[in-house]
Amino acid sequence: MITIKVLVVGSGGREHAICWALKKSPKVTELYCAPGNGGIAELAVCVDVKATDLDGMVAWAKDNAMDFVMVAPDDPLAMGMVDAMEAAGIRAFGPRACAAIVEGSKAFSKELMKKYGIPTAAYEIFTDKDAALRYVEAQGAPIVVKCDGLALGKGVVVAQTVEEAKEAVVNMMENKAFGEAGAKVVIEECMTGPEVTVLAFTDGKTIVPMPSSQDHKRAFDGDQGPNTGGMGAISPCPNYTSEHADLCMKHIFQPTVDALNAEGRTFRGVIYFGMMLTPNGPKVVEYNARFGDPECQAVLSLLETDLMDILEACVDGTLDQVDVRFRIAASCCLVLASGGYPVAYEKGKEITGLDQVTDAVVFHAGTKLQEGKFFTNGGRVLGVTAVAPTLRDAVDKAYAAAKPISFEKMHFRKDIGYHILDAQ
Repeated sequence: MITIKVLVVGSGGREHAICWALKKSPKVTELYCAPGNGGIAELAVCVDVKATDLDGMVAWAKDNAMDFVMVAPDDPLAMGMVDAMEAAGIRAFGPRACAAIVEGSKAFSKELMKKYGIPTAAYEIFTDKDAALRYVEAQGAPIVVKCDGLALGKGVVVAQTVEEAKEAVVNMMENKAFGEAGAKVVIEECMTGPEVTVLAFTDGKTIVPMPSSQDHKRAFDGDQGPNTGGMGAISPCPNYTSEHADLCMKHIFQPTVDALNAEGRTFRGVIYFGMMLTPNGPKVVEYNARFGDPECQAVLSLLETDLMDILEACVDGTLDQVDVRFRIAASCCLVLASGGYPVAYEKGKEITGLDQVTDAVVFHAGTKLQEGKFFTNGGRVLGVTAVAPTLRDAVDKAYAAAKPISFEKMHFRKDIGYHILDAQ
């Protein structure tokens, strides 16, 4: 068997889940993560290089003879880290910059969907604030305002009133709340229906959807409060049927891969399809160019196939030769966050009770390890992830497993998965 030295780029719960899955592979003899976190340090050697330091990351990978680099976060993908690794002769997983633009520019994605007939919400694109404000006034509410560029999952406002929508436009375009990401905005109709995420592996030709999932973006119970990077995820999504899956493969998944090929932007990696199951069928809300977080934690917990085999096949164009299998089960990832997240929060709080967790995996998102103790080091701190035969059992197990864990001002939603189950 060929053995492989692997570097995973990133530092969150998603990267911990990826390292956890790769650690199971008999092919992976050495595993590194840059920059990693406290929990990842128990599985991989953490390397002190920022995820966005392209030159530094390539230099380290070359100097340390990495065979394979898995680029997980959005920023380095959009910046061209995969291109840079390939130029240095290193095999790398993830889309090149020209394909990662599906996440880097919402305006690009909307125009791509329009051109190739991929179902999505009606929209307009604006670079002029006053024109955007006039459009909001004319369209009324509810209406959705989105930053064009990357904004850590927070550059979207689903405005219930015209005033709220105008405030979002001013905040993005004039106040630069998200920097240059908000210099251009997409304003679109507010679709109705359950939301669902489907992550899919692709080698640029073949596309293999993973089990559906549902993120919980709002900070507080009942989908209240500000948008976050994600407060928890379940898989599969009860609202996503086999009929939906067939429709999505025919009208969304394969057409997206084909459209990017037609544009000379072949996509190899993981495409995130954020969709809404509207009364008129599934429609795309957004694309991401990588695993979602915390959807990754929920979905990879169900993966049976060697993840390294899949990653290599995506890079080599041989995905059709891999039997990608997932457990027939359900999973729930419950995020434990710092008090005040996603706005202001404190770091450096000692985490206790991790050694008492049973029957679940705790993925570290924002932690650091000092003298044998874990401390908080981010907004989203931990993702307690459980698997069970049914979704309700998985949700119950995740909450039960989280009980012993504690840190000052710890915050988590009490309804991850439950409000969906209770509505069935």
